[in-house]
Amino acid sequence: MKTITKIFMIAIIAISSLTAFNSKAQTSTMSTMNSDIKFKIGVGASAGITRDSSPFSYALGADVRLQLDLSPYVALTASGGYTRLFTRDNFPAIADYDFIPAIGGVKVFPIKRMYLSANIGAGFAIQDGSKTSLIFGGGTGYEFNNGLEIGIRYEGYQQDSSSSTYQPVNGQYALRIGYNF
Repeated sequence: MKTITKIFMIAIIAISSLTAFNSKAQTSTMSTMNSDIKFKIGVGASAGITRDSSPFSYALGADVRLQLDLSPYVALTASGGYTRLFTRDNFPAIADYDFIPAIGGVKVFPIKRMYLSANIGAGFAIQDGSKTSLIFGGGTGYEFNNGLEIGIRYEGYQQDSSSSTYQPVNGQYALRIGYNF
């Protein structure tokens, strides 16, 4: 029950933040805003595979992403969601690792709609005794005119050695499919 309460509270905070930001953005006058700056909200799902040395075999996740396009070439991103790393069958002593990622990043568009990204953030573990992980990574992708976004990325996780779910640096190579509103 405690885990469900945490997830529910984080979802409420995220939705409240999005609603407040969206309401404020709608009351701004166009004369004070730069015409190149655009705000997007997106949702996505991802699936990834891990490195051979990892005790985890694959990962699944979902996220909500905020994107602020500063110019046609640069955008800032912030995302949060839920990720689960599934343990390999030959590691029965290790449990699946569930966490809530909170990630900030930058996207650079060297070619129209194609981007390169870099991200850093924190992964808030759900299991009792788990510590927060450092999340880092980068990738590439493409944003279509209709709002669809497809990207690939590497995402690494560095855990605190005192965590009950401690594993040395782990990571996933993931495919993300999303939709931007």
